[in-house]
Amino acid sequence: MNIKELDEKYVLPTYARFDVEFVSGKNSRLIDSDGKNYIDFTSGIGVTSVGHANERVNSAISEQISNLTHTSNLYHIGPQAKVAQKLVEASGMDMQCFFGNSGAEANEGAIKIARKYGEINGEIKKYKIITLNNSFHGRTITTIKATGQEIMHNYFGPFPDGFVYADTIDDVKDLLDDHTCAVMIELVQGEGGVEPQDKKKVQDLAKLLKKDGILLIVDEVQTGGYRTGEFLASIVYDIQPDIITLAKGIGGGVPVGVVMTSLKGVLTAGDHGSTFGGNFLSTSATFEVMEILGELHRSSKLADTIKYFNEKLEELYTNHKDKFIKKVGIGLMCGLRVKDSDTLASILNSAKENGVMVLKAGRNTLRFLPAITITKEEIDEGFTALNRAISSI
Repeated sequence: MNIKELDEKYVLPTYARFDVEFVSGKNSRLIDSDGKNYIDFTSGIGVTSVGHANERVNSAISEQISNLTHTSNLYHIGPQAKVAQKLVEASGMDMQCFFGNSGAEANEGAIKIARKYGEINGEIKKYKIITLNNSFHGRTITTIKATGQEIMHNYFGPFPDGFVYADTIDDVKDLLDDHTCAVMIELVQGEGGVEPQDKKKVQDLAKLLKKDGILLIVDEVQTGGYRTGEFLASIVYDIQPDIITLAKGIGGGVPVGVVMTSLKGVLTAGDHGSTFGGNFLSTSATFEVMEILGELHRSSKLADTIKYFNEKLEELYTNHKDKFIKKVGIGLMCGLRVKDSDTLASILNSAKENGVMVLKAGRNTLRFLPAITITKEEIDEGFTALNRAISSI
């Protein structure tokens, strides 16, 4: 049997896969099992932030794996402590970290911190968490319920109580009450259509929550790791959340999830844990990814890449206004709103056939999450192929 047949026979069909198997890659280039070359504008849904087969990350992993991969969190883990320092210092906030293996795990940890904080502070038990419609916070039972998409709630109940959904940032204040412990938002809704929140409205909400003693949780699983031009979208929005979650791009392809919080005394020994979280391998990789991304940020390279990519995206929009409504997003988390779902499906398929990989998101959005290390040559090649693909529809 070939790989497709093995997949269909032995793997649960939870993904609507494209009919392609990638076997190698380098930075923003991929090669499939037939030897065809592609430009990757997806970076594994925002994960391979420093590109495929990054030599520095490979070396860090190789060096670590030849010594230790795992001992458990019963003992001190050197690279975990060092990367925690790097993450906190990059945030510019006074925080501590908890390490897991994914964005959903990070958001579970954030919810536990908020719930315990609501339990131990004040005379009234606070447990309610407000999230936004069109949000996405994970696929565990609790994070599905935290996700403001009713379609994702089908079949999997009963769910944990205490989640309420607001249509917009403006609507949050009307849902606050004595039982609210936290508000949880994405500053750019990734799965929800690459939709940025209004900066002034977010800042006003943050001030209101602080005044009322309600926690602000910012899910930066997709926006974190310099994707918006700064280490955190929270820095772009000039806010200081009580809890921040990270995953995806900070690991560069190695599974990692992080909860960062200024609430240092809420969780104590035994309250939370993860067998694999913060292991030697994942934190060594994350440390090197953060080194690489930090260097790009401190130089002009990150800003130059963001500017150039978005110029090319604007050109694509202008060339095909019959198919697109508007350009959306921030930094290297961007997209084009497509006029209808059939057109979006045709673009995705034609792009693949023409050797460029792109993504879809909610609200009929063509989504782009390129590696932060993508080169101008790779950008040019990808947009040339994408123009060709769209013109053929």
